[in-house]
Amino acid sequence: MMMMMMMMMPGIASEMKALGICVVIPTYNNGRFLADVLDTVLQYAATVVVVNDGSTDHTGEILERYGARVDAVSYPQNRGKGYALGRGFGRAAALGCTCALTMDSDGQHFAGDLPLFVEAAKAHPGAMIVGSRALRQENMPAKNTFANKFSNFWFTVQTGIRLPDTQTGFRLYPLASMKGMRALTSRYEAELELLVRLAWRNVAQIPVPIRVRYHPAGERVSHFRPTADFLRISALNTVLVFLAIIYGYPSRLIRSIL
Repeated sequence: MMMMMMMMMPGIASEMKALGICVVIPTYNNGRFLADVLDTVLQYAATVVVVNDGSTDHTGEILERYGARVDAVSYPQNRGKGYALGRGFGRAAALGCTCALTMDSDGQHFAGDLPLFVEAAKAHPGAMIVGSRALRQENMPAKNTFANKFSNFWFTVQTGIRLPDTQTGFRLYPLASMKGMRALTSRYEAELELLVRLAWRNVAQIPVPIRVRYHPAGERVSHFRPTADFLRISALNTVLVFLAIIYGYPSRLIRSIL
């Protein structure tokens, strides 16, 4: 089995490069897991961009050890995941990539699932490929399950599309369809906003099943602030519902006619 995997990985890297796919990993104070994430991702991907979102731990030292194998984008002040994704997308485009495959840096995602995105990208050129977790699996925090159901409901209201998982950070973005698109928020809810706005542009949303690893509570690094973040997400959903009425649904209709 190990020999088969070693033979497969270079092929996947070549396919990703041919398809213009690079992996973009935003990170903030996840130095505990980052090296393991990069070691596994580099077995599959030829181009990896890491956005160091103002980390105050040893993230910078870790990135220095990888040298040219990782394209690092760093800045001194934490700006939020939405901002970090924007910087990562910009760097990916500058490197000539046409797709950005995003992963979290906390070790939740399995690099072994990258071939699933490659196959989906080949089958659905230009689509948004969205990882879909098994939301009832063991060790998944109850707040994650609730938050995802909440997010899925509003995504359907705002787009008319049903997706099983609208909150995972494991996704493939078609950069050509995102030209001129800037997220309204710089925080992690930008991922939901980008999903909605791509749907308004009639970009196909294709779910693929992924695995997810949840570390024990004492090892988890969470930057989620329940009260403040929930209020911010609620405010964003209110804005998106309003925009869906005056722009989103009419835009989808016009694009489908043209």
